Amino acid sequence: MGGWKVFLGRLVRRIWFRAAVFSVAAVALALVAGLLGPFLPDALAVELGQNSVDNILQIIASSMLAVTTFSLTAMVQAYSAATTTATPRATQLLVADPTSQNALSTFIGSFLFAIVGIVALSTGYYSGQARTVLFFGTLVVIAIITITLLRWIAHLAQFGRMSDVIDRVEDAATRAARDFAARPHLGGRPAAPIPTAAQAVHAEDIGYVTAIDVAALQRIADDADTTVHVTAIPGTVADATRPLARVAGGLDEDGCRALRRAFTVDPHRTYDQDPRLGVIALAEIASRALSPSTNDPGTAVEVLGSLQRVFAVLEASPDPDATACDRVFVPAPGIRDLVEDAFRPIARDGAGMIEVQLRLQKTLAACAAHCPQHAEEFARAAAAARGRGERALTERSDRALLRRTAREAWAGV
Repeated sequence: MGGWKVFLGRLVRRIWFRAAVFSVAAVALALVAGLLGPFLPDALAVELGQNSVDNILQIIASSMLAVTTFSLTAMVQAYSAATTTATPRATQLLVADPTSQNALSTFIGSFLFAIVGIVALSTGYYSGQARTVLFFGTLVVIAIITITLLRWIAHLAQFGRMSDVIDRVEDAATRAARDFAARPHLGGRPAAPIPTAAQAVHAEDIGYVTAIDVAALQRIADDADTTVHVTAIPGTVADATRPLARVAGGLDEDGCRALRRAFTVDPHRTYDQDPRLGVIALAEIASRALSPSTNDPGTAVEVLGSLQRVFAVLEASPDPDATACDRVFVPAPGIRDLVEDAFRPIARDGAGMIEVQLRLQKTLAACAAHCPQHAEEFARAAAAARGRGERALTERSDRALLRRTAREAWAGV
């Protein structure tokens, strides 16, 4: 993924970006009305009552300020609820929610449109015909506000609820898993033995690698006639012990700076190129639900269903055209790491809950059936979970039920 694509993709998800775009558009609409007035035919001019447009704009300004404050409060409460009841890793998905961003941006833009219109009216900026243009523009803004309010009210009914958070994390995990299945090496070649004399290039700052521009690494390798061995894939920490990459043959200082720019290093992990983060976040939701203070095995069972759907996309074959950068070697996350990240916390925290253990065995068996190439890893996780369950369950009948369910679930795999 190109560095500029990563930048633009993150920019449009910023909560302030859409608000800024809507605000600029609203101010432009209010000012353009004055410029279009002289071009309006006299036959299309509407006779408006005294201060009618000004009164409407006053109502919009006062109401939109209140609605914007309410919307911000509702969004912050949803973020806090997701952090407290689900996982802090889900907050970035809620912040990037397009519906809430569009609603907030519409309300702020409408407020600025009304304020600019009121100021322009008070200074005599609008002619008689321009007031007609402003009036019709105000009607359009009112229609947009009405539609946005209706959508926002319907959205608030489920925004930030547990089911909503699980669905958002599942969608993000599924996208990352699907990209991982299609391009496990991000467009590079599978990892190869690294020459002992290869030059290590470290990041300037300590943090998580969140994106790699493999095409840029290929250009650097072509210019230097060398090969690049990536050692810090998305989701890993780049620090003094783990360089970003090792270069066979070495690079000059300019080449090292260019190589560092091909890696995006941030303080926090993101979902885009990191398939492990999605399953980790789902497992964290289940673990919190299984804590003694919450004691909600139903949420853990729901998360297991989400994990099953996420792992189902791993059965897709890699894209044969995905390896376009032959000078860049990129290791892929191991399937064992993905399976352990997803299921080990649930097996540990739900060891003494028979309903969770039964669902866990069925889920792992279904994942093995969906992805036979990884069946051994799912079977290993199932055996470990069954061992935890048999040690934690106090009732003999529960242990017998767990063993019988495991045999039946894995009989057809």
